[in-house]
Amino acid sequence: MNLTPMRYKTFTWPHNPETYSIVWQRRTAAFKIPFGRCAMQDLGISYRVLRGEGEFAGADAYDCFRRLARVFYQDGPGLLVHPVWQTDRAYFVSLRLTERPLPDYVRYSFEFWEDGAAASGLTLLSSGSAAAPAAAAPSAACTVRRGDTLWGIAKRYGVGLAELLAANPGIRNPNLIYPGEQVVIP
Repeated sequence: MNLTPMRYKTFTWPHNPETYSIVWQRRTAAFKIPFGRCAMQDLGISYRVLRGEGEFAGADAYDCFRRLARVFYQDGPGLLVHPVWQTDRAYFVSLRLTERPLPDYVRYSFEFWEDGAAASGLTLLSSGSAAAPAAAAPSAACTVRRGDTLWGIAKRYGVGLAELLAANPGIRNPNLIYPGEQVVIP
């Protein structure tokens, strides 16, 4: 099987990294209830993380590493094309030189984080907060379903979490809502 070369923004790897791992995580919250038990709440899938290691060898090893470092210093997410991972927008969050440098050899490691805002249709504002996409006309109230979170409800109705909390002063713990409970949509 011939794998496509890995690319990010303007950099194309001369050969794919030696190793990489992709980590998927599901966020959950645990709430202590009487008599030593816990109630769990699914907060949904978080961003994926791609980590890897590679090497540049030959007379141009340091030039390759410098080109990669210049891309690392660019702001914002970019399109990451990976031979195994689906093409996605991601942030280049770390680049490390991992051993003693030699004149014609550079060993490095890297990490990319998936841009979850792009995957969910959110757009980032200049302050770094996420703005919800246009949603269907908001209703006066929403009935909480099993597995719902306030963040998920806010996203579904296109309102900010702070607005949703302000409209629902009766919710004392925003991390604990119950199926059947009514949430006012501002």
